[in-house]
Amino acid sequence: MNNGKICISVAAETADEMIAKIKQAEALADVIEVRFDSLRPDELEALHTREIGSCGPSNPIIDSTKVPLISTFRPRDQGGYRELTWDERRDFWNAGFETEYCDVEDETFLDDSWSWLWNLRISSFHDFQGTPDNLEAIFDRFVQIDSQVVKIAITANDAVNAIPVWNLLKFALRYGSIARPKVIPIAMGDAGKWTRILGLAHGAFLTYASLDPGNETAPGQVSADDLIDVYRVKELDKDTKVFGVIGDPISQSMSPYMHNPAFVELGLNAVFIPFLVKNICEFITRMVKPATREVELNFGGFSVTMPHKQSIIPCLDAIDEVAKAIGAVNTVHIDEEGKLTGYNTDAHGFITPLKAKFGDVRDARVAVFGAGGAARAVVYALKQEGADVTVFARDAAKGKAFADEFGVRSSTIADLRSEISNLGSNFDILVDTTPLGMKGPNENGSLFNADELKGLKFVYDLVTKMTDTPLIAAAKKAGIPAIGGLDMLIAQGAKQLDIWTGRPGPEILMREKLLARMAK
Repeated sequence: MNNGKICISVAAETADEMIAKIKQAEALADVIEVRFDSLRPDELEALHTREIGSCGPSNPIIDSTKVPLISTFRPRDQGGYRELTWDERRDFWNAGFETEYCDVEDETFLDDSWSWLWNLRISSFHDFQGTPDNLEAIFDRFVQIDSQVVKIAITANDAVNAIPVWNLLKFALRYGSIARPKVIPIAMGDAGKWTRILGLAHGAFLTYASLDPGNETAPGQVSADDLIDVYRVKELDKDTKVFGVIGDPISQSMSPYMHNPAFVELGLNAVFIPFLVKNICEFITRMVKPATREVELNFGGFSVTMPHKQSIIPCLDAIDEVAKAIGAVNTVHIDEEGKLTGYNTDAHGFITPLKAKFGDVRDARVAVFGAGGAARAVVYALKQEGADVTVFARDAAKGKAFADEFGVRSSTIADLRSEISNLGSNFDILVDTTPLGMKGPNENGSLFNADELKGLKFVYDLVTKMTDTPLIAAAKKAGIPAIGGLDMLIAQGAKQLDIWTGRPGPEILMREKLLARMAK
C-alpha cells in the first residue's frame, strides 16, 4: 500500500455538465481536478457574477462535492482548452473561488499575496514537445518560491524519455524535510504510462486519471477504473515486482488485462504494465540491467511483441533452446542477480490449443500463410510435432529462405490461388499468420471465402479478436472447425506466468478477463 492519491481530471463546456462529471468521479477519486479552462466563457462569467455569501463566492461546481478539488485554469500552450489572456487568467485567480488545491502553471502567481486563496498550491510545468534538459533547474525554481507541490509533465515518445522526470522523485530528497515539496512526475503519451501507474508506489503525491476512456484531459491518461481495478495503483509499493509488455506500438496490447488478474489470483505483489519502446537495447541498458540502469523499478520480466522479438536477442544474457531454434524471443525472465534470459512461449501457445481441438498433428498437411515472426513459432511447433508443412508467402525469395531455414516446403500465395480448387485436397489444416482480419485497414480482409475452404479439416487464424475474423467466419460457414488468436494468446500467457513465477497461469480466469475487456 502507499499514501498517494488518484486524481480524476474532468472537463466540460457547461457548469451542469461539469457537476455531472464530478458526481460520477466522486466514487473513485481521492481528488478531482476541475478544468475551469474547458468551460465556455459565458459559463465562466456566470460563475464569477453569482452572489457572494458570508463564506465567500457561491460556486455550484465547488459546492457539488465533498471530495477535495483542484482548480485549474490553464492556457492552451500549457495544455489548456482555449487561448487565455493575461487579464482572463488574473481575473479567474482573483475571483476567490477557494478549493483545497490550485494548479498554477506560471510562478508569477505564486507569491505570498495569493497564498490565502488555497490550502495547497501546485506549481506545474508542461512540455508537449519532449523532455527539456533543465528539469532539475525548473524544479528548483518552484522550490525557491515555496511551492508545496511541484508537478512536472513532459512528453515521452519512448519509455526511456521518462527517466529524467521520474528521477525528480529522487532529486527532491536533497531538500530538507521541511522545505521538500511533494512531487508529481508525469511523462505524457503512451510511452509515459509507466510513470502514471508506478508513481504512487514510489512516492508521487498523486496520479491523474481520466473519468472514462475517451475523456482524457492529457495524452496518455489511464482511466480511473483501469488504475484501480487493473493496475491496483494504490496497492503497489517499492517491493512490487514489475512485469510488462515491450513493443511499438503498444496501446493495442491486451496482455495487462489477463496478467494483472492472474497476479491477484496467485496472491502475488506484482503488476504488469505497457512499455512503448523504440530502441530495445537502450531500454534494457538504461532501465533494466543492474550495472547500467538509471531507475530502480524492481523488474521481474517482460513479454516482448512487435518489432522487438528478434532485435532483443543481442541485449540478453542468455536464451533457451526453443527461442534459439525459432530465432525469436517473446518472454524475458530476470532472476535475482539481474540476469536476463529469453524464451519463446509462442510455439507452446500455438500448438497447445491446436492439439486440444484438432488432435495429433503428426503427418497432417498444414498450409501456413505468412513468413514473419509469428510464422517462425508456428512452423517450429508444427515441425516438432511431425506435421507436413508448406509455407506460403507473397515474396517468393523470402518464403524460400524461410522454408529452407526450417526444412519445409515453400510456395507463393499467387501460385496457390491459381489452383484454389485443390486447397482442401492438398491440405488438412490452414494457419493464417498474416495481419488480415486485424483491426485497422485489413480488418475486412480474408485470404479465402467459404467455398474456397471446402475440404479442409481445420482453420487457425492467429489474429486476436473477440468476434470472428472474416477467415474464421468463412470457415464456420463452410462447416469447418476453427479457432482464433485468443486461444494462442491465453496459452502462451499462461506459460509466461510459469516462467516468471514458477506457477501456471489460471487460464479460465485469464480468458474471462480478456473477454470482458474486449467486450468494452
